[in-house]
Amino acid sequence: MDKDLLKNVKNDQFAQLLGIEIVDVSPGYALVEMKIEEKHKNGINIVQGGAIFTLADYAFAIACNADGSTTVGINASISYFKAPRGSYIRAEAKEVSKNKKICGHQVEIKDEDGTLIASFSGLGYRKKSE
Repeated sequence: MDKDLLKNVKNDQFAQLLGIEIVDVSPGYALVEMKIEEKHKNGINIVQGGAIFTLADYAFAIACNADGSTTVGINASISYFKAPRGSYIRAEAKEVSKNKKICGHQVEIKDEDGTLIASFSGLGYRKKSE
């Protein structure tokens, strides 16, 4: 994995706090994983929606910035389908559109069995290079 592709996201303190690991990355693409721990669960003992959103958002950020640009999120939405089962969840981000200023990504969040648990859509603003 090319460390230069990760220059804008490698020091994300919140992702580190949650234990999110980068599995694969290339321009416009990212795969990240989070081992489910007690700290990720809500009051009814399932993975908290914010933890799932953060996993998806981090995959989105990596995919947006993996081409060396500096891209920030300007819109995001998520739909939850079911509670994850197993010991980890993964988020896979794929670029669906890109122009000079705006990029769009779809992120699928799946549990250990490969069951789709949520779907995330994000738009990024590609800042001018400095």
